Amino acid sequence: MQRLCLPIYLLCCAAPASIWGQSKPNVVVILADDLGYSDLGCYGSEIATPHLDGLARDGLRFTQFYNTARCWPTRAALLTGYYAQQVRRDTVPGAPSGGGGTRPAWARLLPEMLRASGYRSYHSGKWHMDGDPMRQGFDRSYLLQDSGRFFSPRTHFENGERLPAVERDSGFYSTAAIVTRALAFLEEHFEQHAEQPFFLYLAHLAPHFPLQALPEDIAPYAEQYTVGWDVALQERRARQNALGIAPGALAEMERDIGPPYDFPEALEVLGKGEVNRPIPWSELNEEQRSFQAAKMSVHAAMIDRMDRETGRIFELLRDHGQWENTLIFFLSDNGASAEIMVRDDGHDPKAAPGSADSHLCLGPGWSTVANTPFRRHKTWAHEGGICTPLIAHWPAGIRARGELRSSPGHVIDLVPTILDATDTSPLDRWEGGAVPPPPGRSLKPIFGEDPEPRHEALWWLHEGNRALRAGDWKIVAAKGDAWELYNLKDDRAETQNLAEQLPDKVRDLADRWNVMHEAFNALAIADLSTPKASE
Repeated sequence: MQRLCLPIYLLCCAAPASIWGQSKPNVVVILADDLGYSDLGCYGSEIATPHLDGLARDGLRFTQFYNTARCWPTRAALLTGYYAQQVRRDTVPGAPSGGGGTRPAWARLLPEMLRASGYRSYHSGKWHMDGDPMRQGFDRSYLLQDSGRFFSPRTHFENGERLPAVERDSGFYSTAAIVTRALAFLEEHFEQHAEQPFFLYLAHLAPHFPLQALPEDIAPYAEQYTVGWDVALQERRARQNALGIAPGALAEMERDIGPPYDFPEALEVLGKGEVNRPIPWSELNEEQRSFQAAKMSVHAAMIDRMDRETGRIFELLRDHGQWENTLIFFLSDNGASAEIMVRDDGHDPKAAPGSADSHLCLGPGWSTVANTPFRRHKTWAHEGGICTPLIAHWPAGIRARGELRSSPGHVIDLVPTILDATDTSPLDRWEGGAVPPPPGRSLKPIFGEDPEPRHEALWWLHEGNRALRAGDWKIVAAKGDAWELYNLKDDRAETQNLAEQLPDKVRDLADRWNVMHEAFNALAIADLSTPKASE
């Protein structure tokens, strides 16, 4: 099995605390859901995100940071440091896996590792992992399992105990509630455990569908998107060019690419204003334009609110004198979604867009805008599905201010980065060398000015969509399609397919993809065939 596994990478040891001039840092990881590459102001958006923009202004923005293309595999990779297939949290042939997969016993989560260094850990928001947060290293948890009702969730838990369902019109809104619970956990920490560092995992539901937002948050954006997605795409690209974000060509709207899953009955419920292709805005009728513009207004409102609520976390850290020595990461679990479906409480066509009685999805037109300048969407392994923002902020440990970092990184890198920054050793989980160290690499050298690549190769597979990146070269294919080849140094938006011109390069990269796939599968199923002691 060892021959099939990735080369074993030793994690870099953290610099002594005296070099940084601070004690062990607190760590905050903030994860958005279905946020696109260009959905923050600091990545080219028109949406008001002053708190996150401020984080970027005083920290770092990564321009080539990757996820797994989907919610649950990204969360597994983020908290374990392994690719989701390695820990059975995405599909593996011959093993119970995917969204309902159970991790191997050795695939422990980051809070369990940090506990050995004296950390207390807190979770608030979405989970979408196997197991209970309270049994996997978290000292406090608010688990909001009902992601389909922003105003009245039915299923949520505090510290493992189920809470009553929230009534409609109670004033509850998930984005605010998630932050309020996190603030309570931190206040308790400062009162009772001030001598210990903490880890906070804040997992927003926004801006995942259903698009639901407070009326006062929607109002400022009510007329913003009547210009249409074709104009909005160009405007975001112009702002990115001014910021120096992902230079190069802009991917054109793929007019024939719709949602990844076909739910024709949803189109009937949503009415004549809905369209499932990003056709030219000029070809839409008045009803369609109004409906589509309203959807994007709600999406913007959800992001605006997420930024404002997240700002409350920042304010608390400042009030308690923890701002300078708290390492904060902000990222998204995948690119924006082209999905169109109706579920949970359904959709009332007469309801105000964004209200509790509506169930709207962004769809491929606005998802393309959200993922500017890239192609495709959530679930695809093209850049639009897998490349999203990463902001890193740590005044005591990152001396750069407002700079960009173009070195490729991946969510598997967060565990080794955090272990590196906190001087925490993970080696005890690789007993006897039976399990290879995680493939992630610490990003901490990039916090300085180290331009060296962290990875020999990065790998993707989700629902048949697959990719591999080695250096500036990337092969990518949608399910059932042949490999495409791109040089991302010259063509970040994947506009010039070089596969026919460079077939040897395609074969070489495809062979590497296959070797890694076999290694991941071997690791995932190894313990399933191990005889029990009683056998």
